[in-house]
Amino acid sequence: MTFVVTEACIKCKYTDCVSVCPVDCFHEGPNFLVINPEGCIDCGVCIPECPVSAIFEEDRVPEDQKQFIEINARLAQSWPTINEAKEPMDDAEAWADVKGKSQYLIDACTDKA
Repeated sequence: MTFVVTEACIKCKYTDCVSVCPVDCFHEGPNFLVINPEGCIDCGVCIPECPVSAIFEEDRVPEDQKQFIEINARLAQSWPTINEAKEPMDDAEAWADVKGKSQYLIDACTDKA
C-alpha cells in the first residue's frame, strides 16, 4: 500500500510532509505535490504533518478523490523530487479550505490546468 496526496493540496502545496519523508518519495509540480507509489514505504509519517489533511492511505482515499491514486503515480514519473520544506504558495491560506479544486491542478508536463 502507498499514500496518496489528494485535491486539498492543490494551490496550497504545504511541504511539511516532505521534510519528514525518510525515502524522498514526494514530487513537486507547479501547484501540487504527489507521492511516488514506487518509493513510498508506507510509514505514514507524512499524514499528521499535512496542515490541510490532503494525504490518505491508498485504501482510505475518499471515493470522490480516487482519481488521485492514478494522478500521483503518473505525475511522480515526470515531476522532480522534493526533499526539503519550502514556503507554501502565496495564497495557500485562502485555498486551504476550498473544495472542488481539481480543475486547478497544473500538470507540469503540458502546463494545462
